[in-house]
Amino acid sequence: MLNRAPLFLLYLNVLAVATCGLIYELIAGTLASYLLGDSVTQFSLVIGVYLSALGVGAWFSQYLHKGLARTFIEVELALALVGGLSAPLLFVSFAFVQWFQLVLFGTVFVIGTLVGLELPLLMRILKEHLDFSDLVSRVLTFDYIGALLASLLFPVLLVPYLGLMRTSLVFGVLNALVGLWGTYLLRPLLTKHGLAGLRGRAFLVVGLLVVGIIKADTLTTWTEEIILGKAVVHAKQTRFQRIVVTNNRQGFQLYLNGHLQFNSVDEYRYHEALVHPAMMAAKTPRRVLVLGGGDGLAVREILKHDGVESVTLVDIDPGMTEIATQLPLVRDLNEDSLMDEKVTVINTDAFVWVGQDHEPFDTVVIDFPDPGSYSVGKLYTTFFYRRLRQIIGPDAVVSIQCTSPLVAGQSYWCILRTMEEAGFKVRPYCTAVPTFGVWGFALASPRGDLVVPKRLGKLEQKLSFLNDSMLANLFELPRDIQPIETEINQLNNQVLVRYYDEEWRGRD
Repeated sequence: MLNRAPLFLLYLNVLAVATCGLIYELIAGTLASYLLGDSVTQFSLVIGVYLSALGVGAWFSQYLHKGLARTFIEVELALALVGGLSAPLLFVSFAFVQWFQLVLFGTVFVIGTLVGLELPLLMRILKEHLDFSDLVSRVLTFDYIGALLASLLFPVLLVPYLGLMRTSLVFGVLNALVGLWGTYLLRPLLTKHGLAGLRGRAFLVVGLLVVGIIKADTLTTWTEEIILGKAVVHAKQTRFQRIVVTNNRQGFQLYLNGHLQFNSVDEYRYHEALVHPAMMAAKTPRRVLVLGGGDGLAVREILKHDGVESVTLVDIDPGMTEIATQLPLVRDLNEDSLMDEKVTVINTDAFVWVGQDHEPFDTVVIDFPDPGSYSVGKLYTTFFYRRLRQIIGPDAVVSIQCTSPLVAGQSYWCILRTMEEAGFKVRPYCTAVPTFGVWGFALASPRGDLVVPKRLGKLEQKLSFLNDSMLANLFELPRDIQPIETEINQLNNQVLVRYYDEEWRGRD
């Protein structure tokens, strides 16, 4: 029989079990969207598989009749091992296994089944000591509190400070310690021989996972180098994304959540095309706003214009702007642009920031990541563009990167149609960037005429790609990149994210 103190401590076990189970699910969902893209679909599938597996585990528990205390601890240790090693397993599987999704959903199903076994087993252990209604209410209360803790801890503390790999290993250790703790709480229900074996296995699991924690950074770097095919020279997990810088013979590359953002070999083509047409089309480009572009490369190009008085850069991730100002590779490439006295860096959500009052800007350069998720897709909606119109002057010019019009024609023209719906006059253009292929941009303005001067003048001496001939060619769209009809990207439908996923799936 158990006394009242172990009964209360077993409720804390429920709290730990619920927290660990949801953490493992969140890790799997995050890794699925990180490695496979399409965050909405992947998260939805992970949640569905996990919840159905909970039901399978609960159903299976009815066939367990003997040694419930021992079985409960065995399940804890199995969950510690599978859940704790889930992130390393999925990272390595993505690099080496062709049927990665089978491994992903198989892992989620096993974790869900083990979690689904725990509560029924624990409730059956406790039923002899509590009234049924008290038992159910208390166990479920601690279970839901655990889920709340997991949902709060995961994005705020765990991912930013531990990363996905170390988070899964740390919670695996927590699960194993819960199992070890259980050997003391449930000691009256265990045999002496069984007790020694359980504790030995618990210490073995804890030791294995602690080694994993110590080697987590090495394992993460190794798997990322295999996945990306290049040596990792810098990696950082921030609250918002994982930033990885790789290096090879051709130069260095920067990735956000596994998606290439630029290659140092040819980024100048992209950034010159993004910045200079807008700066030349604007009548008085003195106050310039940059949304995104925390790498400082667009700001580098803006500062080549003598008339610029101030540049305000708004990027949500301070980790990105820190790399741009502290990592020598990136600092050399952006020519210390973010350290210039004309530049003000603001780390906040551009979606919120553009809705506030600001002195009107003359030119805006939008360099957001591609709209592969709803969190980014909201920055390409009519709602966002209408807010943007309120903080620019009547003659202001906006330039924006719009993904590839050749690969993702619907996505490209959806962005332009959405800007037109928000009241902008829009002019499309594109250029070739070898790393990315044909890449699309657009100029937009509240005014009707969007004329780009035909000559670069003295500016041409500062550029590596654009000349007078290339400047004119930017606006000559080939026959295979002509306008097509699309829906408008609204905040309540985010059709652009669906277009983007359908067109780019499997290409990254």
